Amino acid sequence: MHASITAAYLARYRSAAADSPVELLPLTGAQRRFLITRRLAPQTRSDLAPLFFAYPAGTLDLPRLDRAATAVAAGHPALCGAFATVRGTPVLRTGGPSVEVARIAVAPGTGAEAALRAALLDWPLDGPALRLLVAREPDGDEELLALALDHAACDEQSIGALVGELTEAYRLDRSPAPGPDPQAVADFRQAVELQLAAEEAAAGPAAEAHWGRRLGGLTGTGGAAARTTGMLTERLPAVEGAARSAVFPALLDAVGAAARRLHRTDDGLALGYPWGGRPPGAPDVLGCFLNTLVHAVPSRPAADLEALCDAWWDDLEHAGTPFDEVVRAARAAGSPWSGGLDAMLTFENLQRRPELVLGGVAGREVHIDGRPLAAPTAVAAAYGEDLLVRFVWDAERFPAAEAEAAFADLLAVLRGHL
Repeated sequence: MHASITAAYLARYRSAAADSPVELLPLTGAQRRFLITRRLAPQTRSDLAPLFFAYPAGTLDLPRLDRAATAVAAGHPALCGAFATVRGTPVLRTGGPSVEVARIAVAPGTGAEAALRAALLDWPLDGPALRLLVAREPDGDEELLALALDHAACDEQSIGALVGELTEAYRLDRSPAPGPDPQAVADFRQAVELQLAAEEAAAGPAAEAHWGRRLGGLTGTGGAAARTTGMLTERLPAVEGAARSAVFPALLDAVGAAARRLHRTDDGLALGYPWGGRPPGAPDVLGCFLNTLVHAVPSRPAADLEALCDAWWDDLEHAGTPFDEVVRAARAAGSPWSGGLDAMLTFENLQRRPELVLGGVAGREVHIDGRPLAAPTAVAAAYGEDLLVRFVWDAERFPAAEAEAAFADLLAVLRGHL
């Protein structure tokens, strides 16, 4: 039996950490993929997790916001120091808060959204883990705040915690510390080590056989990450009661329909989606503890959502298998798939995320298109008072008319199921 990818990483990490003059912390499988991708393809952008909020003009005090953001970051190793590659091994090098708070100039004839979009597109490859950027049109009555994180430093659970802590630190005008205390560093190390142990345990023969059966037929047209994107949105009624458990499988089927339309094929497409969280007993630290699961898009929409749910539940039995091991299992089963994804689906429960209250004002969340994608198309579903579905596509690859037709297919399948 081959050695697991996680075990090989741990051996290299321990060797690098033993020879380092500064403390190096290990990374989860998801964090390593972000770093490896940007090192292998330095022309690509960093993977970002941005949120955008609108406030009445004059609400935000930037020096106070800077102090609050730095104070919050100082308590979390994932937002301090720098992600680095030491002797070919991805690590987190400990250090002080990695934060930037800045006002972005709005060029004449453009707008605040365009200014923030351009600033995020120019995010340095080795830039800060947390950026808060503010832009306001000269005569506008609102200012926009982009709260953006390096995805290697966060997941959905982290974003919710960060928003709550930032609200409190701004309210109290908290003074920053020089960096995380030893207990915070120890907690981060423990959480990552427990995650790596779970990843290694989930990479056994049973998981390899499962993913080989499920994904052996993938071909994956994939493609380079999109740099110019378009976006379509739709709000659907909230799903109540027992039917809520079917929302995610229904989304998988609906996104598959859109992918088939855009890629003009019925076979071999790979749909990725993040899943998971901190392992049992792990400290509740900021970081990226998600795994990317892969759904083989079927050749047609599911006539019976219950059957699709059953197959999805089978996949969740092996949700801890690291993505790299899943790719290896698919290839061992005869697939030529290299791991590129044809579509991505994310799902966020807004009822678990607090409001970002600054200066006594709760920010109104807005959505800005045009940011880079890691796949040719992506769907972000947010569940709150309703179900907000945002469909984003590579505008250089797919004409707008094709994207609109694909989105119509998506909504038809989703409404049919829900």
